Amino acid sequence: MIWLSFVAFLSSVLAAAGVLRWAQDHAANYGRAVPQRFHYGDVPRLGGLAMLVGIALSWGLGRLTTAMGDSSSLRMDSWVLWWLLALMPAVVGGMVEDVTQRLAPRFRLLLSLLTAVLAVSMLGLQLPRLDLPWLDALLATAPWLGVGIALLAVTGLPHAFNIIDGYNGLAGMVAIIVCLALAHVALQVGDRGLAAVLVSTAAATGGFLVWNYPRGMLFAGDGGAYIWGGVIALASLSLVQRNPQVSPWFPMLLLIYPVWETVFSMYRKLVRGVSPGVADALHFHQLIYRRIVRRVLHGDAARRMLKRNNRTSPYLWAFTLLTVVPAVLFWRYTPVLIGFCLLFMVLYVMAYLAIIRFKVPGWLQP
Repeated sequence: MIWLSFVAFLSSVLAAAGVLRWAQDHAANYGRAVPQRFHYGDVPRLGGLAMLVGIALSWGLGRLTTAMGDSSSLRMDSWVLWWLLALMPAVVGGMVEDVTQRLAPRFRLLLSLLTAVLAVSMLGLQLPRLDLPWLDALLATAPWLGVGIALLAVTGLPHAFNIIDGYNGLAGMVAIIVCLALAHVALQVGDRGLAAVLVSTAAATGGFLVWNYPRGMLFAGDGGAYIWGGVIALASLSLVQRNPQVSPWFPMLLLIYPVWETVFSMYRKLVRGVSPGVADALHFHQLIYRRIVRRVLHGDAARRMLKRNNRTSPYLWAFTLLTVVPAVLFWRYTPVLIGFCLLFMVLYVMAYLAIIRFKVPGWLQP
C-alpha cells in the first residue's frame, strides 16, 4: 500500500509539472470578474488531470498486482477499474470546463448524474441502512430509496467539494483528511482494497498540493473537485455497504462541512430569490478571508493576496478536524455521530451569522 502511494504521489507531481508547462495558454480563459476569484494572474486549473494520472497509475498497478497473486494483500479486484470508468463522465466534463469555461452548470450536473448512474448500475451501490429502526424498515420495503440516496450522494458530493475549493490547499487538504479517515476505518474492518484506493487518492492529492500550496501555481479546477467528491462518495457508500459494523453516519459526519456548506448556500440563495447555480462570494470560507484573516502588509498586491489566501485555508482545515476527530473515534456509534452532525450544523449557522454581523466568535479570532 505504501509503494502504491509513492507511485500516486510521484506521478501526480510529475504530471502537474507537465500541466504547468502545457496549460499556461489556457489559464487566461478564466474570467477576471467572477466573484470567487481570489488570486492575481492566470493560473492553470488542470490540477485534476495530474491527480487523475496519479490515481489511474496507482489503481492500475494495484489491480495488476492483485491479478498476479496479490503478494501485497491489496485485494484490488476488478471493481477498481469500474470505479475509474464510472468517474470519467464527471471528471472529463469538469476538465472541459476548466479549459474552455463554456460548459454550463446544468451539463456538469448531468455528467455527475451519469457518473452516479454508472456507479450504481455497475457496482450495485446503494445505502442499505441508516441505523434508525423506522428508516431501516422503510429502506427494507422500498430498496429504491437506498439507490436514490446513493445517486444523490455521488451526484452531489463532487459539487460540494467544488464549492469549498476556494483557496490554495483548502479542498485538497480536506480531501486528504477525509480519505485518510475513511482508510483508517476501512483498515479497522479489514477492507484493505478500499483503504488502498483511498490512500492512493490522498497521495495523488498530495502531489498536486506540492504545486498548489502555498505558491498557488496550479489549481484543482472542477475536474479535481469532481475527483475528490466522486472517489469519496463511492468509498463512503462502499464502506457502509460492505461492512455492517460501520455506522452510515460515520461518512456523514466526516463530510458534514462540504455537505452543509452546500445545503446552507442553496438555502440562503433561494430565500433571496437567487438561483442556487449562481456563484457568489458569501460562502463561509470567503467570509473567513474577508473578515477574519488579517490584512498583509506587502508592497506587491499579488503577494498580499497570495499570503491572505494561504492564511485562510488553515481555519477551514481546523474546522474540518472538529468533525473528523469525533467521527474516527465513534465510527460505530450512530447516536453519537448524529449528535455531532447536529452540533456542527448549529455551530456553523451561529458562526456564519456572527461573521456576517461583524461579531466574530472568540474561537474564530486569530
